[in-house]
Amino acid sequence: MNNKYSIYKIIKYRSGFLLLIFIVILILLVTFLISIASTMFSERQTGYRYGTIVDKAIRGKIISQDGYTLSFSEPKFEAQINTLSIDPTKKELFVKLFSIYSDIKESEVLERFQNKNGALIRGRISLSKNLSASQASRIKELNFKLKGLKVFRPLDETKPHLVFGLDVIAISENRRYPYENVLTPVVGYTQNEHQQNSNYLIPKAQKGLEKAYNPYIKPYSNGFVESKKDALGTVLRDGDSNYLQRVDGMDLYLNVPVNFQFLIEEIIDKAVYSLDAQEIMVGVMESKTGKIRALASTSRFNPEHILKKDVKRLNPHFAEYLYEPGSVIKPITMAIALENKKITTKDSIDVEGGVMEINKKYIIKDDEAFTTLTPEEILTHSSNIGIAKIAWRNSGAELFNGYSRWGLAKKSGIDLSIENVGRIKTAQQLDQITASGGSSYGYGMFVNFAQLLRAYSAFNNEGIMSTPQIVDYVKDSDGKVYDTSTIPPSEACSIQTANEVKNMLISVVQNGTGKGAIYEGLEVGGKTGTAHVAKNGVYIASYHSSFYGFVNDERGAKYTIGVFVIKPRNLYFASEVAVPVFHKVVEGMVKFGYLKPTMPR
Repeated sequence: MNNKYSIYKIIKYRSGFLLLIFIVILILLVTFLISIASTMFSERQTGYRYGTIVDKAIRGKIISQDGYTLSFSEPKFEAQINTLSIDPTKKELFVKLFSIYSDIKESEVLERFQNKNGALIRGRISLSKNLSASQASRIKELNFKLKGLKVFRPLDETKPHLVFGLDVIAISENRRYPYENVLTPVVGYTQNEHQQNSNYLIPKAQKGLEKAYNPYIKPYSNGFVESKKDALGTVLRDGDSNYLQRVDGMDLYLNVPVNFQFLIEEIIDKAVYSLDAQEIMVGVMESKTGKIRALASTSRFNPEHILKKDVKRLNPHFAEYLYEPGSVIKPITMAIALENKKITTKDSIDVEGGVMEINKKYIIKDDEAFTTLTPEEILTHSSNIGIAKIAWRNSGAELFNGYSRWGLAKKSGIDLSIENVGRIKTAQQLDQITASGGSSYGYGMFVNFAQLLRAYSAFNNEGIMSTPQIVDYVKDSDGKVYDTSTIPPSEACSIQTANEVKNMLISVVQNGTGKGAIYEGLEVGGKTGTAHVAKNGVYIASYHSSFYGFVNDERGAKYTIGVFVIKPRNLYFASEVAVPVFHKVVEGMVKFGYLKPTMPR
């Protein structure tokens, strides 16, 4: 009985054991079949991995009116290699070919393989961190050829299929300025910074057009290629790849032609040297449209190589430098009085023989002694007394509203990144005789160059002030054009007032302080200004000299021109400093065909 029970127990145990073995074998078989099916039907298990190549979007270009690229972006790449992956017997071949494809000397390539102590580096090294896009493309081509020549060997002998070659990595976007300091500081500059959560360096706009139009020209979105990679890690581009086109920043198209800009810069570079001035600025603008044809400063720099001495040159002073303008404000004061019906062109103003004592602290003087002058003669001879008496016929509120209407203490709308608007006296202050008197001839107020360029356009445009526009339009990668103007033209005065003052400004050139601006066959008008510079609240023996005006030909071409000279030392009267520069600018405009003088009959 016991034997039978034992035999039964053994048979039962063996059956259970065999059943367990069968279940395990079944599980393994099912697992194997699932693996086979997965291999057959899943593309991602065919020996391929998937990878992504990022195509970095870049910043848009800045292009001149005559088609020259003033600023553009260029990707920079780094070539890396693990020195252990190079077959020692073929290292010389590697160095020679890399030198040819990268334009780097063989001796310099060999130096990359050594540390500071001259010992060979075993591991990853950088062969170059300054490869252009074209060089990077050649290096990638070289990598393919080197693999074919068996220059590379596996790092792990147990994995002979894993052979790594040259790695070409995008590391930065460099901003290039091929014409160096031309149209600076208007163009502006950039400084590289790391992209968020990345070692990739991108240009960050700092000043000028680069900063003002950054929302338009900054990169929009990166592209990518997502596809299979082989065992070597190379992304295989085939019909199953996913593509996303990169979207670069928009391009800026300027109203400024490089060739004409270069000529104006040559003119003022010579003048700043002969006058020993701190800086000279010139603006040439179409009176009706506001299109800037030249905006030049002697304070320039190379945006790619900014030096310590360039720090003071980085700001575009056209919109940032504030100063007391002096007598160039007189035509605006005259226009306000004419518009308010406080005077007529036929009035006769007592100018006190050239000296008028208001009180012991306030005496107004003229350079010439006259008994009476008409409004036109007041501008022609630049009488401080005459224009002050005209200003006093207006209330403080009328003067304040008038100067405001002419754009003083307001943004000119010039398309630069920063504009300091300056200030004028309040209406209450202008009710005081000293404040209104000083303001009438440009003291006690602060303006910038662009504001006056805009204001003077009204005299040559039937009372309408045009907004200075450096950029004509922006264009995206699809060719769509966008208008970027922000401040529309505005009316400063009536047509009648504008034309009356315009005739006075022509008289200033024909008979007064602006005689040096006369150009035969062209209509020229303008006003000189020679203003003392104040330091710590005291006027010193230093001056700002300027001439703002217009020039027209009989074909209908109309231009507003401003010349501003900061602190000249050799001469200081505007008639000797700013006016000759104005005349040379007009000569240049004739040379380039902007103006066509009428030949004498």
